[in-house]
Amino acid sequence: MTSPDPDSRKPPAADSAAPAPGRRIIGIDLGGTKCAASVWDGSVVREILRVPTRGFAETFEQLVSGIQPLARAASCDFGVSCGGPLDASVGVILNPPNLPSDWHNVPVCRQLTERFGGRACLMNDANACALAEWKFGAGRGCRHMIFLTSGTGMGAGLILNGQLYEGATGDAGEIGHVRLAPDGPTGYGKAGSVEGFYSGGGIVRLARRHFANLPGSPPAWASPAGGLTTRRIAEAARAGDGLAAEIIHEAGTRLGEALAILMDLFNPERIVIGGFYPLCRDLLDCPLQEALAREALPLPRAACAIVPAELGETIGSHGAIAAALHHWPSDPTRS
Repeated sequence: MTSPDPDSRKPPAADSAAPAPGRRIIGIDLGGTKCAASVWDGSVVREILRVPTRGFAETFEQLVSGIQPLARAASCDFGVSCGGPLDASVGVILNPPNLPSDWHNVPVCRQLTERFGGRACLMNDANACALAEWKFGAGRGCRHMIFLTSGTGMGAGLILNGQLYEGATGDAGEIGHVRLAPDGPTGYGKAGSVEGFYSGGGIVRLARRHFANLPGSPPAWASPAGGLTTRRIAEAARAGDGLAAEIIHEAGTRLGEALAILMDLFNPERIVIGGFYPLCRDLLDCPLQEALAREALPLPRAACAIVPAELGETIGSHGAIAAALHHWPSDPTRS
């Protein structure tokens, strides 16, 4: 992982932040499927723990146990990345639809600082991951970049004019909540939404809607051991299964429609897509481009490159660290 060339663009403010001796930045990534803890050494993000997301008390205690040895050795500041809705100004997780109900209204920043001291900040995961790809990944060199996350849920983070744009409540970029059709799979509490059609969970729900319309039983790949996943659907499509190919084609079309909205509104030079897209770009790009040709304005479309995220499965951990570096860019306790 390399740092951006300082001559290629005006670097984000976070680039100037580095931990001073004896002080540590720890990242906490809270996701609908897994949670992770990581540490920043001034140049590299190192993930130290990953646990499945269960009830808040159980999951938080697992994270605390993993962090404890680091926190005993140095004063810590925490960057926390989590899907919204959040109240980032006071560090409270409100009611994210992809987390269990006992995660709602949790003052996670206060709980961390009560345990370990130091400081903690909370950021919407799409914004945090946008910062991560901008600083460490596929967005290096951009001044106008949009990052799309597509895991359990779906959102977008906006880098506009070389700065993170969060909006009045920190919720800017919630493309997953936009309705594309009056009916469709449900995501973000809304039938026919972008999240319903394209997130990891949404594509599985889209597949099940297709199964309901079949004259006979679903194909064998639809009931694999461990449950149906987007990866399994993609594998079936690559193997030549027509139904799986139809599902992926529809997901790609809906993704293209969502990208057209973002291109027309924000005119980015690059859209970076994480989650499912890097694994299945070959299957998604044709329907995606067909939808863009129909829906997007020609000049914004021509100016924008669509690329896969580079940070892979550790993007959430990079995002949590990036949130802390962004939150304290001019900290006098850091060199």
